[in-house]
Amino acid sequence: MASSPRPAPAQRRRLQAPPSALAYLSAVAVLLALAALAFSRAGPRFPHPPATRRCRPDAEGSWSAGVFFGDSPFSLEPMEHWGISKADGAAWPVANPVVTCADVEEAGFPSSFVANPFLFLQGDEIYMFFETKNSITSQGDIAAVVSKDAGVTWQQLGVVLDEEWHLSYPYVFSYKNKVYMMPESGKNGGLRLYCASDFPLTWKLDKVLLEKSLIDSVIINFQGSYWLLGTDLSSYGAKQNGELSIWYSNSPLGPWIPHKQNSIHNTYNRSSARNGGRPFIYDGNLYRVGKGRGGRYGHGIKLFKVEVLNSNEYKESEVQFVINKPLKGRNAWNGAHSHHLDVQQLPTGQLWIGVMDGDRVPSGDSVHHLTIGFMFYGVVLGLVLLLGGLIGAIHCALPLRWCLPHTEKRSGFFNVDNKFFRYHNLSSLIPNFSKLGSLGGRISYRTWKGRVYVVVAMLILVVLTCLGTHNIYGGNGAEEPYPIKGKYSQFTLLTMTYDARLWNLKMFVEHYSKCASVRDIVVIWNNGQPPAQGELKSAVPVRIRVEDKNSLNNRFNIDSEIKTRAVMELDDDIMMACDDLERGFKVWREHPDRIIGYYPRLAEGSPLEYRNERYARQQGGYNMVLTGAAFMDHGLAFKRYWSKEAEVGRQIVDSFFNCEDVLLNFLFANASLTSTVEYVKPAWAIDMSKFSGVAISRNTQAHYHVRSKCLAKFSETYGNLTAKRFFNSRGDGWDV
Repeated sequence: MASSPRPAPAQRRRLQAPPSALAYLSAVAVLLALAALAFSRAGPRFPHPPATRRCRPDAEGSWSAGVFFGDSPFSLEPMEHWGISKADGAAWPVANPVVTCADVEEAGFPSSFVANPFLFLQGDEIYMFFETKNSITSQGDIAAVVSKDAGVTWQQLGVVLDEEWHLSYPYVFSYKNKVYMMPESGKNGGLRLYCASDFPLTWKLDKVLLEKSLIDSVIINFQGSYWLLGTDLSSYGAKQNGELSIWYSNSPLGPWIPHKQNSIHNTYNRSSARNGGRPFIYDGNLYRVGKGRGGRYGHGIKLFKVEVLNSNEYKESEVQFVINKPLKGRNAWNGAHSHHLDVQQLPTGQLWIGVMDGDRVPSGDSVHHLTIGFMFYGVVLGLVLLLGGLIGAIHCALPLRWCLPHTEKRSGFFNVDNKFFRYHNLSSLIPNFSKLGSLGGRISYRTWKGRVYVVVAMLILVVLTCLGTHNIYGGNGAEEPYPIKGKYSQFTLLTMTYDARLWNLKMFVEHYSKCASVRDIVVIWNNGQPPAQGELKSAVPVRIRVEDKNSLNNRFNIDSEIKTRAVMELDDDIMMACDDLERGFKVWREHPDRIIGYYPRLAEGSPLEYRNERYARQQGGYNMVLTGAAFMDHGLAFKRYWSKEAEVGRQIVDSFFNCEDVLLNFLFANASLTSTVEYVKPAWAIDMSKFSGVAISRNTQAHYHVRSKCLAKFSETYGNLTAKRFFNSRGDGWDV
């Protein structure tokens, strides 16, 4: 058989693009894909099991509802500040929010947020009605929950009122032994009143109170008359936030007579005329709740004292109303703002209960993130094409006939027209790429200078891809907590340090104080002059506990001032994301009798030898976790550590100035036949001790040698620590 003639060198150059350029583009594609996977919170590395899914915010934000208690409406504090615990809970205190869109979804109703909560007290039961936005239809419905323990925990009842139009602001009240609901239904053109035929699940239309498009309407019985207050959108030029209209009657069922001063407020001289909750009477005075206008962060609730209310005149004045502003920003459930409050006095008469909605993500934020993310992707695509042209990866000397699709049919008007159309487009496109090299000269990937350009360009592309992926798939940017059976809690963060590490402590406190579930930070000060309180910038209270003796045993000192069941012992030289703390806290709440940590270790052999995480993975298991980054029940753990049985171990810790965490692992293992430790893998963690000259573990080999000595001594007293718990045993993959 005759061999085919070899193509000429020039022809061969036209047949294929340079291999190095093609390899570069392949590497770019792989790196971009890996970057997108690594930086995506929605990626498969840390999948959320059904019990921990959190609904994503929509264009209107990420609203939820929380509970507050106080001796009066003017002294309300979040529920978690009251230290309320539940016997059947895995941790205390119970924390806000108490109702989220995830709770509604678990009850079988799609939801993207909950807002505008109203209370209704009936005997020992407290009902909460609220708006839930259907994530499928984008329509507001009315849902309900009930509490049988004075507002601590809530049971989902699901959607109780669903119409063909948008519903919100479910104002509920009783009149003559009947329960009524007056939701906002302005898009249907009237103010409708519903009566409960089977409270609280079934409601039937009773009557239309007014043929007006009223929003955020309430009815209050004051000084012998009923007053209806709402924002009337039926008139020309009406402003949603700037106008208030009033009607009065002898009955909440009407008929209603308009106030002579309607409309009371105008948007140009009043910014809080729109109602923001139920009016209430306190010390004989009537107060109206209004929606305030604020900045990007901060509460949007204002309170007004009604000074004059009669058929001819209405006058009010703003009064001071302070709710502690969350300093954690979007990591707090109400970090962006709140716009609704309902307060009522509990039947006991000693406490007031308030429900407030809150948003951690400003309205439109999710759309903003998507826009920015796709803009980054567009820039990446443009740079890839530009760089490919400059290095010759987009080879422009290729004959056009090789770029066109080949077909067996070469006849027919359609094929000729289609081929001409494609040829025409390519002929105008490819020459443009062929000119890229002339803009500043082609990049020669065969020289060291050209390779530096390529590496820098690759890094830029990876960074841009990561930023785009983070904005698109990174959720709302908030480090949200994980609920257990719809409930949240908080923990105390403990760290032990001394004066030589003050610079590290400042960064530590500022970062971790913003994590959603951190309630307090306790700094165990072992040596030197402690910092002044103002030196540490924190979003939560910080307490510095100065110790008399420089001992590692101080880490587990019994502390009656700790206000949470859970503590996280965290070395001040470890930095990780708030989400990693939240995942570990969730795992501990599932197993509060264990130590839940982020650094697994393996003790094995005869005599026992201390091994690192890599070795433990190779052997398929671990039997210790470092308490330098671990959750535990401080009442349980600290009591064991300072028991009489642990006295010998504490002396060994002082003699080696090491191994306090190893001792606690032995004490837990010695007290139970089941698994006593569990590992959670952080997405990322930086050990700052590697950059410090004062860390006891800086010399790894010497550090491990001392710990092996501790293992030998502890095993003589507390038994051999050999039981293993295998990796990859959690269903959520958080230990992979």
